[in-house]
Amino acid sequence: MVGTSDLDGGLHPRPMDPRLCARISTNGGLVTREEVLACGLSDDQVKRLLRAGELVVVRRGVYARACDWEVWDHYVERPRQRARAAHLMTRTDHVLSHDSAALELGLAILRPRQELVHITRPLCRSARTRNGVKHHGARYRLEQVVEAGGIPVLDAARTACDMAREHGIQGGLPTFDAAMRAGVTREQFRVALEDMAGWPDVLAPRACADLADPGAESVAETLGRLLVKEVVGPEVEIETQFPVLTVRGVMWCDLRVGCHVFEVDGRIKYRRESEGGVAERPIEDVLWEEKGRERDVCAEGLGMSRIIWDDFWGRNRREAVARLGQEYTRTRERHGDQLPARLAEFAARMRGRRLRDPAAQRTGTAAQWRHEPWRPDGGPSADPPARRPSIHGAGDRSRAQ
Repeated sequence: MVGTSDLDGGLHPRPMDPRLCARISTNGGLVTREEVLACGLSDDQVKRLLRAGELVVVRRGVYARACDWEVWDHYVERPRQRARAAHLMTRTDHVLSHDSAALELGLAILRPRQELVHITRPLCRSARTRNGVKHHGARYRLEQVVEAGGIPVLDAARTACDMAREHGIQGGLPTFDAAMRAGVTREQFRVALEDMAGWPDVLAPRACADLADPGAESVAETLGRLLVKEVVGPEVEIETQFPVLTVRGVMWCDLRVGCHVFEVDGRIKYRRESEGGVAERPIEDVLWEEKGRERDVCAEGLGMSRIIWDDFWGRNRREAVARLGQEYTRTRERHGDQLPARLAEFAARMRGRRLRDPAAQRTGTAAQWRHEPWRPDGGPSADPPARRPSIHGAGDRSRAQ
């Protein structure tokens, strides 16, 4: 029995043109209208594929297969593909920047309320938003442009600084932490900030450069650190990834101040992998192990507080600050401020080991990217010049938007 197309009332859908499939795969999941026509399809065939639901419009003139779009998640991959689609349709000189660059580089971001594609154009005189794309006018150095997935984007240090300028400390620090996890140094942040002297909102990235900590393994842990900073005060040191040797082995705690640890709990660890979580066992087993872990850590002479996502926002934040402050005070009254010598000595021996061992890190850490200098002509990158390099667009404006 031979199946026919569903478009003709048959049994099986007609396979998409193999030339079109190859082009979509080559482009990382997207194809422009011009490329579709170059594959030999007519306008009527394109319209038929759209009506049949085999192609979806990602942006005017850019399409994706519906089967791909359905499996792309709403938080990373769909915004990433929208940014790629905007890149394909933008004819002026530009690079992806801000949120769009962070997603392409695999850096964590705090999802903004309004999703926009961000591009930076050295010849743009002022920032403006048009058709879901925010155009930033700002100069950048050519060596700050790297290739990620075949697309020119601003590098991690510059992107983190742009994120803080755009979204403030709370929106920028998660990207700073992720950049440091991926290997960016404070010196690289400093160099990126040098070029931003006199720019609007530059105080936020300067603060983030001081506060950044590669020990935060997720956006929630970064926000948890800011919350704890609000509880204990700006001058008190907060240690991330604090190891505690217990009767059942080494337990890594998210945050520590004195003899008190703070654990940031996300729902993802209570969901099965089939539901988008990371739980590999029944949820009751995960919860039971968590209770035992908390008991063992506290048995070593530490107090513990737990923080959830809702604690970061609005009225809940005020209540969380009060609750955490009370719990922290009770621990200080019970155990004092001085960490027991045996815990301090063990932590000193283990310090940095979790960051050096990728197998010890949790799911969701920043992905590595191809960090290759990008050239506008697409040719191989040359060795960096010994002198201080020129700034792309330096003669166009002195202040960035």
